[in-house]
Amino acid sequence: MPTDPKLPFDPIERAASIWSNRIGESTPMKLATSIMRVQQLILSELDAALRPYEITFARYEVLVLISFSAEGSLPLSKIGERLMVHPTSVTNAIDRLEAQGLVKRRPDVADRRRTFAELTAKGKDVMAASTKALMSIDFAIDGLDAKDQEKTYELLKALRSSAGDF
Repeated sequence: MPTDPKLPFDPIERAASIWSNRIGESTPMKLATSIMRVQQLILSELDAALRPYEITFARYEVLVLISFSAEGSLPLSKIGERLMVHPTSVTNAIDRLEAQGLVKRRPDVADRRRTFAELTAKGKDVMAASTKALMSIDFAIDGLDAKDQEKTYELLKALRSSAGDF
């Protein structure tokens, strides 16, 4: 994440102060806003690390998910379900990955309505190299040691669970 702040103050703290004076309790608002801002910062850094491989983090997730499958391929519907994204987003990602030669579509011989995506040799190479790039920047999780990373994960997991994410 950037080490050179663009503002001489924390805009979320400033907003929280005004919120408290005009509306009321600001902690939930400033926490939600902070989570959203951290997500933007992390995604920006991850996408920058992946730029040399001409993929975004969303497409990287698709490559990794396919690589985790026991059969080496996954139905497009399963990709959407596991990544919790709309089928249109999966189709778009697969279209782009296929155009780059990183995945190929394969029809399901048992059910013609279903299509599988599988990594190509090039896709496996890009996934391996891009994983090294992401690991070299600790997935953009700066400022937290391993213990704090685990604590933060558990707190966010509780939020996800209470929202019905799993």
